[in-house]
Amino acid sequence: MDLRLNRYIAQAGVCSRRAADGLIARGVVHLNGAVVRDLGRRVAAGDVVEVEGHAVAPRAEHAYLALNKPLEVVTTLDDPQGRTTVADFVPAAKGRLVPVGRLDWDTSGLLILTDDGEMVHALTHPRFGVEKTYRATLRGQMETAAFARLRDGGIVLDDGTKTRPAKIRVIAQRRDESVVDVSIHEGRNRQVRRMFDAVGHPVVALERVRFGPVALGDLPLGTTRDLTERELRALQEIRERALARGVVR
Repeated sequence: MDLRLNRYIAQAGVCSRRAADGLIARGVVHLNGAVVRDLGRRVAAGDVVEVEGHAVAPRAEHAYLALNKPLEVVTTLDDPQGRTTVADFVPAAKGRLVPVGRLDWDTSGLLILTDDGEMVHALTHPRFGVEKTYRATLRGQMETAAFARLRDGGIVLDDGTKTRPAKIRVIAQRRDESVVDVSIHEGRNRQVRRMFDAVGHPVVALERVRFGPVALGDLPLGTTRDLTERELRALQEIRERALARGVVR
């Protein structure tokens, strides 16, 4: 074995390679008992790596779960305020799994969890945005002009940034609300809610129904399932494309 330290940490399921670089820079990674701050350091067979005082090692096989996250659950592994976290829904036998991206406290739906740090990096890197689809219940009936603005992109958010084009599909229109599916490739903080606020249709309820090739389907709220072989093959293809483009190194 001869791996860069950040890749070793990622393959151990601790975090992505980028996050591992941050841990190394903070001085919380030890190699054979000594603090390592060199981002280019390599790990050889027999070396002992510790992260924040815990010995870590790459896993022979990784776990990949889909969770239907309920509302009022935070996308972290532990919470200093004592709130319910996504880790509370992971079967103990699966070990420590980290979420791929995040869902807000007031958003429900599909969340992927894994101990494969490289996969996390490939699926969340901003240069290789994977499409995510949300079902949004909106206040008011959406007008044609609002649809066009969302589809065309270029909506200026409250921080001055502009959105990329989004896919919009109407599910239902009622007198005082609309239900739509919106697909985006970006991952800015609370982006879907901010997009609809910008076109005058605040979000009443939001659920993620798809992340790349993985669909929420009929998975009951608050439960998990293993990803299917087809889903895993599709995710592996995404990772390979990310590797080829230099997004994951």
